[in-house]
Amino acid sequence: MSDHATVNEPSMPEAAMHLVPPTAPTDAVVTSTSLCTKGKSASVVRHVCIDVGGTPLEGRFLAGQSFGVVPPGTDANGKPHKVRLYSIASPGYGEDGHGRVLSTTVKRLIDERKPQRPGDDPDDHGLFLGVCSNFLCDRKAGDVVQVTGPAGKRFLLPTDRQAHDYVFVATGTGIAPFRGMIHELLVGPPEGTPARAAWRPSTSSITLVMGTPYTTDLIYDEWFAGLAAAHPNFTYHTVISRESAATPGRGAYVHQYMDGIVESLRPTLAGPRGLIYLCGLSGMQVGVYRMLARHGLGDQYLSLHEELDGVAPDAWTDDQLRRRVHATRRCMVEVY
Repeated sequence: MSDHATVNEPSMPEAAMHLVPPTAPTDAVVTSTSLCTKGKSASVVRHVCIDVGGTPLEGRFLAGQSFGVVPPGTDANGKPHKVRLYSIASPGYGEDGHGRVLSTTVKRLIDERKPQRPGDDPDDHGLFLGVCSNFLCDRKAGDVVQVTGPAGKRFLLPTDRQAHDYVFVATGTGIAPFRGMIHELLVGPPEGTPARAAWRPSTSSITLVMGTPYTTDLIYDEWFAGLAAAHPNFTYHTVISRESAATPGRGAYVHQYMDGIVESLRPTLAGPRGLIYLCGLSGMQVGVYRMLARHGLGDQYLSLHEELDGVAPDAWTDDQLRRRVHATRRCMVEVY
């Protein structure tokens, strides 16, 4: 295999899976919790750290994986609540540098009730609270939570970090895995921990595009902005969809914004080292796929069925996008 082919096809690390199954969750302890939005946001998003020391998860999770939380109590049918998956927001060495403390990014789900099934009361507009998100956000340091996992084996940094350049694209809490990945690339383990001696900051080109409805919804914004100021190889873009378009990066979705800065992204995406990661609400990838193909950048990141030969990307139907357009190994997608 040629060097070019090796770089184009990233080698991924071996990822442990389901060391703690959903049928047998284990106890872990919350160590800290803090708000991680910018200013007074209408959304409540918390950075929750959980000590999994002494469990099978200790030292066995990777940035980009997820873990499960089983909230206490029973559902409307009287059955125990099922596990909910959350992205790990910490690096693989954990918040503590020893792989004992993982973190996640939790948004409280608060909404009015809406009819979901035949027979639901259309006049019931009482408050609906997401069971697990609010349970996690309510926890204090010292509280016990039941966890499972880890899960996921593809949405990971490659084994050879320095062999690739990165474009990370997030919406909302889809930022969580990129916090852990960028921590590994640019921050490294805490001083004095065993992993610190062998760690070196990445010299790769790293771009993060973060999309939210409002500026106050930005998550970990000061942290990312500080890293961008300190590392010339890291570029941080914020895209705010529901604010005035008079300011660059406002009044647009991430794919529209990327369309406008595509020439600055081209050296990474057109080169043999480029990888692109997409994480956020389901559907965000559609605009990015079209953007890549429209600018002749899709060949290495998208696999198209012959049915789409000669069809302009903006003319792809929803059905074609779902069944005929697939990500290659250079394009990592995690949507929910």
